[in-house]
Amino acid sequence: MIIKDKLIVVLDLDDTLYNEIDFLKSAYKAISNLLSKHTDLSSERIFQDMMQFYSDGENAFQSIITSTQVKGITIKDLLLLYRQHSPDISLSVDNKEALQYLKAHTHKIGLVTDGRSVQQRSKIVALELEDYFDDIIISEEFGSEKPNPNNFKYYNDKYGQGQYIYVGDNVKKDFIAPNALGWHSVCLLDNGKNIHTQHINLTAAQTPKYKIKTLIELKQILNQIIK
Repeated sequence: MIIKDKLIVVLDLDDTLYNEIDFLKSAYKAISNLLSKHTDLSSERIFQDMMQFYSDGENAFQSIITSTQVKGITIKDLLLLYRQHSPDISLSVDNKEALQYLKAHTHKIGLVTDGRSVQQRSKIVALELEDYFDDIIISEEFGSEKPNPNNFKYYNDKYGQGQYIYVGDNVKKDFIAPNALGWHSVCLLDNGKNIHTQHINLTAAQTPKYKIKTLIELKQILNQIIK
């Protein structure tokens, strides 16, 4: 039996609740649609070229401007569209089920995500996440980003004694502060689409306590923690 008032679960956003590559593709499609109006190339061709530039490790914005020879549009314009477009992304059925379970079986649910406010807020709206979370920490709004412990201490200060669980994917920075604060750190393993690699040598400070393949597995983690 899970005791709700003892559990506070905090989650990462990008590559935890959805695949961040889907946001990138959505933004590239918006950019491709814009550029196609200024060239003879189709938006699909421009999109495929941008994805190839990205895969090759190139600056996709600079490369696509050079290759299309478009006039009057700058890298700054493309960056702005990337950050401010309305993303075509959605929450998977399984992740929605996991959030519904957490909402019903925990005391509070929080979000900690790094990034610009307008960009992260647009993702939250597109994924229809607002009703699931009691608190949302976005680095640009909060004034610091992971692994700064203040982004996590916010929850300790607000909710006091309890069992705190953090779920993320970026092993370079996600688990340092939760581990230092005595939280239960949970790494969602890369499904093959993650932006940031998990194949690095980890220090003890970076190493998560638990590893899961899907968010649904949090059910078992919560039951282990509360025993």
